[in-house]
Amino acid sequence: MKRYIYILGVLAVMACKEEKPMAVESLEEKAMRIHENVITLDTHDDINVANFTDSINYTQRLNTQINLPKMEEGGLDVAWLIVYTGQDTLTAEGYTKGKENAMAKFDAIHRLCEEIAPDKINLALTSEDVRRIHAEGKKVAMIGVENAYPMGEDLTEFERYHELGARYVSLAHNGHSQFSDSNTGEADSIWLHNGLSELGKRAVKEMNRLGIMVDVSHPSKEAMKQMIALSKAPIIASHSSARALCDHSRNLDDEQLMLMKENGGVVQTVAFSSYLNTEKHEARAAYMKEVYEQIADSLGIEWYERSQFRSLTDEQRAVFMENYPKVTQMGQELVKSRKDAPEAVNVADFVDHIDYMVKLIGIDHVGISSDFDGGGGIDGWSDASETFNVTLELVKRGYTEEEIAKLWSGNLLRVLDQVQAVAKTMS
Repeated sequence: MKRYIYILGVLAVMACKEEKPMAVESLEEKAMRIHENVITLDTHDDINVANFTDSINYTQRLNTQINLPKMEEGGLDVAWLIVYTGQDTLTAEGYTKGKENAMAKFDAIHRLCEEIAPDKINLALTSEDVRRIHAEGKKVAMIGVENAYPMGEDLTEFERYHELGARYVSLAHNGHSQFSDSNTGEADSIWLHNGLSELGKRAVKEMNRLGIMVDVSHPSKEAMKQMIALSKAPIIASHSSARALCDHSRNLDDEQLMLMKENGGVVQTVAFSSYLNTEKHEARAAYMKEVYEQIADSLGIEWYERSQFRSLTDEQRAVFMENYPKVTQMGQELVKSRKDAPEAVNVADFVDHIDYMVKLIGIDHVGISSDFDGGGGIDGWSDASETFNVTLELVKRGYTEEEIAKLWSGNLLRVLDQVQAVAKTMS
């Protein structure tokens, strides 16, 4: 009898243990699980070739916003490293100078992936490459071209850029190029082509033929509309936000966003303070301007406003870009303890733009970018080490793992696949 009662007691205890509820997953734990499961991809990270040498490179935790240690720390899997060339004169001399700059950046990226750290990061050319390299436990580099200006007037250069790994190209930057008008024309209503030049129209077709994504983040609205009309494949905005929330010519208005949806493309929301919240940005920028100037002065460093860049010599610009991360990092640390500092544009402001565009054009047409080392970075996502905070904010707002996977990389890679599929039909 006692044995029978004992067995019943053991069974009762076991039943109680089985019925005990599992520990509830916290919001942070859920966000971290999702962050580790999805492939995180940032479509715009600028580079300085000085950081791609044997002694100074991305294997080190440099002052740069993007490098391998910071990518590891923040869980950023894919970085589109940018071959950026500033706008110069539309002359043979200008094109030659621009070409030298572009080739140096291509060389730097290949050096990182093939010589400096091939065991840590590899170059991807397709979405299949991205998934394979990620599965191998390595970081992924991809190449985007910001401004086709250094190609001159030779359309065969697009094929050369493609062979070097370029998988998206913007036909203009800050200033009208030989291919396309820039959004900067809104400031004075002076246009060079009223959209695309004839060369620019042929360039769109050439990009379609090669399998290069057309990037509309810097060209004018009229140029963007013409690109959509001409392109046989979906297009992208590699780093732009919603103009309805922040009235900046670099952002896309509702008409443009709807065109992106109809085209099947994707808008990579950008974590660039002045493209997210004008009022907060201007108040903070005015305050930080004095802080940066004081720090630069104490270090004996010349400090310039972005509006002065075009008037600088190459040497002045290079020195400034080398010192910029150090001064800004010191400034940000300094003001953390100051109660009078205006609130900085933050991750919540960034995700407000994602929310807006998702509601307007759907989850399949929105992505994520930072513009790190090119002016981007906000409170909470100031460099690659803080990448998790974006996923955390998305989870807080109710996005599912499937939706977050699309925002972080799925949508952009889907467009890349479609662009490359179109190219196969044209070759």
